[in-house]
Amino acid sequence: MGELADPITVSVVQHRLQAIVEEMGEAMLRTSYSQILNSSRDFSTAVLDPDGRLIAQAEHVPIHVGALPWAVRAVRDAFGDTVRPGDVYLLNDPYHGNNHLPDLTAFVPVFAGPRHLFWSVNRSHQSDIGGATHGAYNPGATEIWQEGVRIPPLKLYDRGQVREDVLQMIATNVRHPRDFRGDLAAMIGSAHVGERRMLALLAEYGEALALAAVEGVLDGAERQARACIGAWKDGVYRGEAIIDDDGHGAEDIRIRAAVTKRGSDLTVDLSDSDPQVTGFINSSYPNMRAAVCMALAYLMDPETPKNDGAFRPLTVIARPGTVVWANPPAPVTLCTNHCAQEIMEAVIKALSRACPWRAMAGWGRRFRIAISGEDPRTGRLFIWHMFQARPGGGASSAGDGWPTVGEWQAAGGIKFGSLEVTEVRFPLFFRRHEFRPGSGGDGQYRGGPGASMQLLVEIARPAQANTAGDGVRHGACGLFGGADGLPHRYVLRSKGRPDRVLKTKEVGIPIHPGDVIHVESGGGGGWGAPRRRRPAARAADLDNGFVTDDGSRRGPGKSGRRAPAKRKRAEAQSDGGARGRSSAALPPGLKN
Repeated sequence: MGELADPITVSVVQHRLQAIVEEMGEAMLRTSYSQILNSSRDFSTAVLDPDGRLIAQAEHVPIHVGALPWAVRAVRDAFGDTVRPGDVYLLNDPYHGNNHLPDLTAFVPVFAGPRHLFWSVNRSHQSDIGGATHGAYNPGATEIWQEGVRIPPLKLYDRGQVREDVLQMIATNVRHPRDFRGDLAAMIGSAHVGERRMLALLAEYGEALALAAVEGVLDGAERQARACIGAWKDGVYRGEAIIDDDGHGAEDIRIRAAVTKRGSDLTVDLSDSDPQVTGFINSSYPNMRAAVCMALAYLMDPETPKNDGAFRPLTVIARPGTVVWANPPAPVTLCTNHCAQEIMEAVIKALSRACPWRAMAGWGRRFRIAISGEDPRTGRLFIWHMFQARPGGGASSAGDGWPTVGEWQAAGGIKFGSLEVTEVRFPLFFRRHEFRPGSGGDGQYRGGPGASMQLLVEIARPAQANTAGDGVRHGACGLFGGADGLPHRYVLRSKGRPDRVLKTKEVGIPIHPGDVIHVESGGGGGWGAPRRRRPAARAADLDNGFVTDDGSRRGPGKSGRRAPAKRKRAEAQSDGGARGRSSAALPPGLKN
């Protein structure tokens, strides 16, 4: 029998692990080159064991981390016992354990003497990954080879020595090799931070006690998760979510979840989801598994560590050839947003009848723009990803949804960063960036509002844009009688040309000097019947500009570059209110 760790040691190691993955993230934030990483924070860090068990993750982008076990197992299966100290491995292929091609993953092994004990991992979304269009998303793709360079499990460093020919081959296949090399160096440096800190942990506690404490952390998370699930009502529950389209003619694509809850066990069956489609909304298998894990994570206690132990109660059933588990060579690049968000929505809708006090209404969907052009101030080419004008979050029994928090699958982990810094880095000027009145779904608790933005593109030569997203037909879903949030509406305005309403899946959109992009992003869904909303809350919504004077769910918002001070106060109050109210009591009229 191996060494046992006492509860205090287990708790200390749990918090130490959390500090390690958070420090890895700070190193990445401060050393990466691209805006998508050092401002928008579209990366994640984690520690796993050699068999792919998730030991610890930082609170970055949940859809990234939930898929990492399959990535680690792909590297393990490819390299087996040939892994050595000083090695660094890369992977981005969704048919070899990854989510989608833009999420490049770096793996650094952690050895104690001759024993390989852990992987220190950094997964980061690249500004460009090659392929037919700039910016790592290709709405026109009908097969994965059109989406970017594919990297199966690959050794980049061999015992500390870089394989320069391999690095050169990858960098040659992306549009901005200098930034790519800088971002990759930051990823590897971040993973090495994790390696050093894990070695220090092993040295301090000794290998046997440290490993015993890790097992204690995982077992403790399982106990907490099972205690939470065990309090829900047993039964078989069904939920459905709808994707607008795939960009190639398929519309109203449905994802269906049948969830069986027995005791402290959950089985999620996605087999009845629609067949895979032509466009890039299909999901890879690891991405689908990550989305189901996210749904469960959002229903559990926030204090429960989200590691391998927490997900042991979960069994997932799916069918190859469906939109949630596509067969190669289907394109899948949008899947980390859509259909991941719809997988989560279907599961949470299903379980809302088992634990209504824990279930959230839907969050706004992703609608991204990437512009590629020449900066007239420097003559250099640029690729800009729009992370501004985020949609609103869904409401819950705890309170109103957060304003402009972003999409569900990122859970607020991706930021839009400073407008001023963006204007310094890119030929852009934000004429307006504020809340979109009336965009959040009405309810006992209101969905978070989206944003209204006017963006002037200050270029001297024509540029090109593409879009990737969803949510112009179907807004974020309301729950328990709450209203849906408003859908997105994006309009491109060019002098002397008719206004153009942008679709969510377009390639090769011409951007002319002086064009203005008007963005109205969707709001979150409401929770509970609107008649139960307190009059004081409605008065505050009106005073803070979350709704228009006539109570309409539409309106351009007040002019001005930023939200007035009272709106900023409202955002802080909404945050504090959602955290401060108890989520334990079931509101009247919702008891089964």
